[in-house]
Amino acid sequence: MTPDRTSPTGAAGTTVADTTGSTPSQVRRVAATSAIGTTIEWYDFFIYATAAALVFNSQFFSTLSPASGTLAAFATLGVGLVARPLGGIVWGHFGDRIGRKKMLVASLLLMGFATVGVGLLPTYDQIGFAAPLLLVVLRMLQGLSAGGEWGGAALMSVEHAPPGRRGRYGSFPQIGVPAGLILAQLVFLVVSNLTTPEQFAAWGWRIPFLGSILLVVVGLVIRLKVEESPVFAQLRAARTRSRAPIVEVFRSRPRELVLASLSFVANNAIGYVFLAYLLSYGTQVLGVDRNTMILVVIIGSVSWLVSIVAGAIWSDHIGRKKVYLVGSVMLVLWPLPFFALLDTTALGLMVVSVVVLTAGLGLSYGPQSALFAEMFEARYRYSGASFSYAVGAVLGGGFAPLIAASLQQAFGTSAAVAVYMIAVALVSLAAIVLIRETHHPDAPARLS
Repeated sequence: MTPDRTSPTGAAGTTVADTTGSTPSQVRRVAATSAIGTTIEWYDFFIYATAAALVFNSQFFSTLSPASGTLAAFATLGVGLVARPLGGIVWGHFGDRIGRKKMLVASLLLMGFATVGVGLLPTYDQIGFAAPLLLVVLRMLQGLSAGGEWGGAALMSVEHAPPGRRGRYGSFPQIGVPAGLILAQLVFLVVSNLTTPEQFAAWGWRIPFLGSILLVVVGLVIRLKVEESPVFAQLRAARTRSRAPIVEVFRSRPRELVLASLSFVANNAIGYVFLAYLLSYGTQVLGVDRNTMILVVIIGSVSWLVSIVAGAIWSDHIGRKKVYLVGSVMLVLWPLPFFALLDTTALGLMVVSVVVLTAGLGLSYGPQSALFAEMFEARYRYSGASFSYAVGAVLGGGFAPLIAASLQQAFGTSAAVAVYMIAVALVSLAAIVLIRETHHPDAPARLS
């Protein structure tokens, strides 16, 4: 077979016309499957975070004090994030070489295997040190899967979308994050209310993990029916795929890689404080009922989902960068009021605190699929987008719950956690200021 031609970055071969020929029904199908698929992936990812906050300290770190066990559980949460850049490289390489669709199917299978494995894992009391060791291995597999999942889903949606609606359709994989979180919280809420505390600690917490196998089957059926990205199909037909996409993107777009990665630091760090640390903080530090805290998280997740869609659509009208800036400024200004309202333990004020916080998260996450896709040429787009997303996740979210819990324990005040959130928000705000606007409504209909 004749090898793919390699042309210099910026040459005609690296730019693929965006008039993809996808019918409206195809575009809608891809958007729906991206949303459903990423919801399933993130459900798997988030039930681990929820279990880490609620039960892993007693199940896998029972020889430690409750506080130290919680810190150890949050440390395993971070291990999954550390594995994501490797997943981004592997999935990105093959996604740019053999196709977006195939890698999305592979990522879902790997995530399902790892998640069900956690549900079957014996505890520390049963097999000793092997239990937390295996937990770390399974979390790493989850991280490898998540490292490539987002890039494939985002590119499938954006590359199928009409030129003026990339933000809108790019929001579908983004809503998988809060949707997966909502689903995870609802499942834990149902299970915890149908079991006694003793039953939940003994075996009830495993049900959300084992139930994941049904969702994976549904996700596979859906993804196998989706057509390959027309942009990738054109690259393959023209034989202009990159032979070493991760190498080429590092050589050709180092500035974009750095800025894209840093732009995601705050969203991921503050997002993980909300989705993983908040449950632990509310129940263990503030003494709020577990069901109440799960309800607060669910309400915040709905706000997050709505603001993602709103921010993505807004970015089609005023540009990706402007929407990002609004959300990023909110993330700088809100952490101190967030904890001030949260610490009152009054349900209404706690809801206000999370709704405003997640609105900032949504506005700085909704346009991301379109922004990252538009920052990198099609021939190495999967590698560039996935690697940036994964590195930003490591720098920001990987150990955010652990850092937050450590700061609270060391200083005895939520203000220390708020200062940490402000610091990471300032990092991303600086990166976003330096990013060049990628959305140009009056420009030719091309996705480069």
